[in-house]
Amino acid sequence: MKLFNKVHGSIVSAASMIGQNHVPYLPQEQVWELRDKRLRGLVRYASKTVPYYRDLFRTQDIDPADFRTAEYLDRLPLLDKDTVRRNPELFLSESGHGQTAVPFVTGGTTGSPLTVFHDRRSLLRNTGFNRREKDVIRNLLGGKASWRTAAIGYQGATGDTVRRFLRQNRFGPTRSGRLRFRLSDPVESIIDALNDNRPDVISAHGSYLEALFRMVAVRGIHLHLPKVVSYRSDTMTDAGKRLIEEDFGVPVISRYNAVEDFKIGFTCEQRSGFHLHEDLTYVKIIDGDGRRVGPGETGEVVISNLVNRGTVLLNYRLGDIAALSGERCPCGRSFVMLCDLEGRVEDIVYLPDGEFMHPRLVWKVFKHRPGVLRYQLIQHALDTFELRLATLDRATFERVSGEVIVELRALLGPSAVIEAVHQAEFQPYAAGKFRPVLSLLKERGSFT
Repeated sequence: MKLFNKVHGSIVSAASMIGQNHVPYLPQEQVWELRDKRLRGLVRYASKTVPYYRDLFRTQDIDPADFRTAEYLDRLPLLDKDTVRRNPELFLSESGHGQTAVPFVTGGTTGSPLTVFHDRRSLLRNTGFNRREKDVIRNLLGGKASWRTAAIGYQGATGDTVRRFLRQNRFGPTRSGRLRFRLSDPVESIIDALNDNRPDVISAHGSYLEALFRMVAVRGIHLHLPKVVSYRSDTMTDAGKRLIEEDFGVPVISRYNAVEDFKIGFTCEQRSGFHLHEDLTYVKIIDGDGRRVGPGETGEVVISNLVNRGTVLLNYRLGDIAALSGERCPCGRSFVMLCDLEGRVEDIVYLPDGEFMHPRLVWKVFKHRPGVLRYQLIQHALDTFELRLATLDRATFERVSGEVIVELRALLGPSAVIEAVHQAEFQPYAAGKFRPVLSLLKERGSFT
């Protein structure tokens, strides 16, 4: 059975790669035909197998056959994260695709992770869709057929789950050209390894890469410069991009994705915005009243994943702020572009020993603690922290707070002073964005 699964998975994966290099350059009308075909199939599927949509279509007297183009999604209500978090089973298909789907936990950038299931076929086909984004790297590297990548992430990340699934379900190529490091590894040991291995591409969270290059610049540390820097998961500030591109001379590209949707957009060689995977994900921008806005107008990003048949999310409010561009990119790709993206900004925590820590390591402490509804770690000084916890009840807070402090002190250092407080509600910070890890050092002039 394992052999059959690998043979079948390899066939699905290989078939998905056919023609992917050309899809971004197709005439826009053809891209929209592909998009709308996927939409019609998914709406029929959801109306029969997904409890939320089956009930919605019945009670609202909605006919799935009416959904001929993506614009018809405006007939459906908007979905928010809390609704999906509280009732994940309502959005999981009861079909075989849904019942064998692979669970993924969101990165917790809201302080309240949720679980999304991706069906096995979509995970295999995603390897083919990756070709669109890899073409950008290939072009920036002068057409090289292969390259060495250093990827920095955290254990238990989405990518780890995907790679484990692919190892079990297809015959994959050996990736001798890929180096992997953990966010928890000492920064200077990572720099030493980068200097020894001299990768062509460095890939990591945006905030981590920005902190890494700032440290190199401020301290005058020698770093082998890659030919491309690629960031993901959280964003990088404009100042950080300028530092890497102008001071170090390395082009910075990015992918726009989420646990809820693995293929939303990517930057090209021009790096002026995100090309949307229009045939895989439908994106619209809405105002504060939930109405669609036109090109160039900023609003909230709403996505509909047209590929995943595990957890089906249509009209899902992702929480990011952006605008759709009405301009065509000089690169020749026909995909509509997303601009002015205000993504998930995460604060780096700087420590007394000169090291820094990415907030995803804090998330791991809470990932498997369902009694913690939301958390926020606030850094007041290099060694002084406030931990706010919203829990099921006071007894849960008393039970978990001590355990959590022990684990956090292992990350933050033995001298860290951590005060835990029970918090009923949290207020957003910085233009409405809630940050589960918040460093006040920059505001207090202590940022290094």
